[in-house]
Amino acid sequence: MDALPIDPLLPGIVDAVRRTGRLVLEAPPGAGKTTRVPSALLDAGVAGGRDVVVLQPRRLAARMAARRVADERGERLGDAVGFQVRFDRVGGDRTRLWFVTEGVLARRLLADPTLDGVGAVVLDEFHERHLAADVALAQLRRLQGHARPDLALVVMSATLDAEPVARYLDDAPRVRSEGRAFAVEVEHLERRDDRPLETQVAAAVGRLCDGGLAGDVLVFLPGAAEIRRCTDALRGLAAHHGLLVLPLHGDLPPDEQDRAVRRADRRKVVLSTNVAETSVTIDGVVAVVDAGLARIASFAPWSGLPTLRTEPVARAALAQRAGRAGRTRPGRCLRLLTRADHDARPAFERPEVARLDLAETVLELRAAGDDPAAFPWFERPPEAALAAADALLARLGATGPDGAVTDTGRRMLRFPLHPRLARLLVEAEARGVAEEGAVVAALLAERDVRRGARTGGRARVAASRDVDAGHSDLLARLDAFDEAAALRFQPGPCADRGLDAGAARAVDRVRAQLEGLLRRAPRDAGPDGRRASRPGPSTVADLEAALAACALVAFPDRVGKRRRPDGPELLLAGGGTATLAEESVVRDAAFVVAVDAEERPRGDPLVRTAVAVSPEELVDAFPARVREEVVARFVADGERVEAVRRTVYEGLALEEARVPASAAPEAAAVLAAEARRAGVRRFAEDGALDALLARAAFAAVHAPGVGLETLDEAAAGRALEALCAGRASFAELRDADLVGALLGALPPAARAALEALAPERVRLHGGCSPRVA
Repeated sequence: MDALPIDPLLPGIVDAVRRTGRLVLEAPPGAGKTTRVPSALLDAGVAGGRDVVVLQPRRLAARMAARRVADERGERLGDAVGFQVRFDRVGGDRTRLWFVTEGVLARRLLADPTLDGVGAVVLDEFHERHLAADVALAQLRRLQGHARPDLALVVMSATLDAEPVARYLDDAPRVRSEGRAFAVEVEHLERRDDRPLETQVAAAVGRLCDGGLAGDVLVFLPGAAEIRRCTDALRGLAAHHGLLVLPLHGDLPPDEQDRAVRRADRRKVVLSTNVAETSVTIDGVVAVVDAGLARIASFAPWSGLPTLRTEPVARAALAQRAGRAGRTRPGRCLRLLTRADHDARPAFERPEVARLDLAETVLELRAAGDDPAAFPWFERPPEAALAAADALLARLGATGPDGAVTDTGRRMLRFPLHPRLARLLVEAEARGVAEEGAVVAALLAERDVRRGARTGGRARVAASRDVDAGHSDLLARLDAFDEAAALRFQPGPCADRGLDAGAARAVDRVRAQLEGLLRRAPRDAGPDGRRASRPGPSTVADLEAALAACALVAFPDRVGKRRRPDGPELLLAGGGTATLAEESVVRDAAFVVAVDAEERPRGDPLVRTAVAVSPEELVDAFPARVREEVVARFVADGERVEAVRRTVYEGLALEEARVPASAAPEAAAVLAAEARRAGVRRFAEDGALDALLARAAFAAVHAPGVGLETLDEAAAGRALEALCAGRASFAELRDADLVGALLGALPPAARAALEALAPERVRLHGGCSPRVA
């Protein structure tokens, strides 16, 4: 077993953990902390005969670290050393050193809050500041201070300043390993290169080969798609120079991952995601080509569902990547970015707790009896994010008015999914479509299996089911997956049908896990007491209706109403607008559940996955959120008030019917407001109102105190408003005699003075009565 820089520090690390129960370790990539420290803790008996659990940020890293430790110990993987990740578990009753992903530890804490079978927990790569790692740190610190003072806790990091973590852990001891590194010559682009990324990578690898490459090349790329394109672009160069081009990412089968890491009989070019940044060490690398990009964990603002976005990495990540070229000898790093670009980037990534949706975390905390507002966070999340998470959980029925987790919420916790998708799956189980629901949840959790689904063209709908193409994008996506499965996820045949085989395989892995959880769950009753074992749908229409109901309860705040019968614009529940994407198969439905939408810098969100729903389904699903109201509105063309009885779901009118204006209490106020806007003179004969006001002003001067001074413009407005009672149109107001109403409202003395001092007409000899001008 080769010596590593961390080895001389192991006795001190073990001693510090045994004395204090906690430690913070700083060690750069390649120092050996991931493989040597957990094994040393196990062998020294620090865990007291219980398990040592090592928290890893990625599935690939957990599996590879476990395999490497088993190899170093001369054991078979699954004996003393094992791993457990989202889709795989190797280990048994004899396993005492477990490498697990963050979600696995979170689920174990939920099922066993005191971690009875665990003696030590190691949080590896804590500098990545994943949300689950932050929560685990807080939970373990509290557990150690109360129910489990014997629990050992070690936090390991490659770049993070250890002082805040040590302080949070009550001034835990700190150990630093300097690692082993040689000088790395870093080169930046002189100017921005706008060529395709694969072209830039091929050119960079060619430069290294022409410069006398004496070892392996590690290329950092953001994702599997870029890795595939670069593999194609490097074929000619690899053949010319005798290079072995190998991919490395989490979606690969284990044997292909191992092949990328193992030494080979010729020079390798390893095309890797950021998994090789710190978590996985590849021996023999002497040069790095860095695109400076990564898929960064984020969430869709529309739904809150987790997503990965391609973004520039921070300077700390760039430095770690470059260091991979200097582990055994001086190396080179070619960065596909300019020096100015490098200098403009932040020093570190923002921690996930400050930028991710918190709904799943808040549900888990509440299920464990924690109040997220009072939880001892290592770094407190934004208050608005906590409030939004609580609001969504209440809306999904996962929590009650007091914040306590409901039966529905506990059923949701069985599934390692965002609460929206867990709620969808719980509803699918209750409606007898659990199998289809598992596929739909997996499709929404992963990327679309249809290659053309986001390119602006109309998506092709698979023909394996008689789909009503105007009702459900979910059914269309389900059919596309079924077709990929029928083709055994073979890349060539899938590509010929417009399907992404890699995406379909990822969906299938999630589907299989969810179906396994469904099979193990008790099937007594579903949410709201419904039987979860009732038979499934017998027709496609029944399936479509069931999936629509599932989407509705999972996305109740994303209901939209088409603004025009034939238009793509949607009015949204609660306010706002969106646009239905051209590729959506939902073409005619008046109401939809907008399941997935793309936020755009300019313009409304673009809804790419929608499901048709009916007003009746909305009323059935959310009777407490549907209300009847009668509203009055002014119709300018007819200059009249109309009353409409509406059935409303969160601001969206589901149904409308005309009723008499008298049925709307606010009808008079609406008419009065429009009449005042039109002006009081519109409701009297030409000049009649002005003549009356002039007569009153003249008479008031000569008969003060009788009340004529109150007959003014304001009085006319009040009289007009009074006339609106029981009337519905301007025509009725004009017939109501505004001037007569004003006169009739005067006190008798005022009216007598007005007639005596300023009569409207004067009687002359001969019997004529001309109007006084």
